[in-house]
Amino acid sequence: MAPASFLRSWIAWVTAGEAAGFAVPAVVGALSAGADTVLAVPGLLLAGAVEGAILGTAQVHVLRKAIPALSSEWWIAATSAAAIVSYTLGILPSTLASSVSGLWLAAIAVACGLLLLLTMGTAQWIVLRHHVARAGRWIAITAVGWLAGLAVFLLIATPLWHQGQQLWLTVAIGVLAGLFMAAAVAVITGFGMRALLNIRA
Repeated sequence: MAPASFLRSWIAWVTAGEAAGFAVPAVVGALSAGADTVLAVPGLLLAGAVEGAILGTAQVHVLRKAIPALSSEWWIAATSAAAIVSYTLGILPSTLASSVSGLWLAAIAVACGLLLLLTMGTAQWIVLRHHVARAGRWIAITAVGWLAGLAVFLLIATPLWHQGQQLWLTVAIGVLAGLFMAAAVAVITGFGMRALLNIRA
């Protein structure tokens, strides 16, 4: 596959896949806002699993053309599992906020944030390492990609979300910010994966 063709395909499919996948937890999160943790958390984790499965499906659609022996099932399963872990790590600090002191909560939040950035790449590395040399670099590539994506999401969504907004507007803002987040992740991981696979002109 030509470098430009791989990169265009990756960016298009991963942006679409992640944007579509993220719409699920965006809707679930908005609907469950204010609900009891016992009810809200399982729903959000399930939504995260769906998001991961959709993202993994989009990624492997492109990857299988460059790595025919790559298992679609294992890649999708790893991506979905990583999304569940990532959402768990993202939810944990706020869940513990009422029972943990300030300094401990800050330490937990930092640790969860760092682990969250490494989760997706590590899970996918388990599958990728059987097919690609120096596959461990994918962990760093995805960490940078998701750090940029989450930053973009917060920059767009945070100023637009307000207390008392209508549900449809809250969801729409989340989906819009999710689209830009997906594009940022897709671009960074696309260049990284192309380099990792040594796809050159």
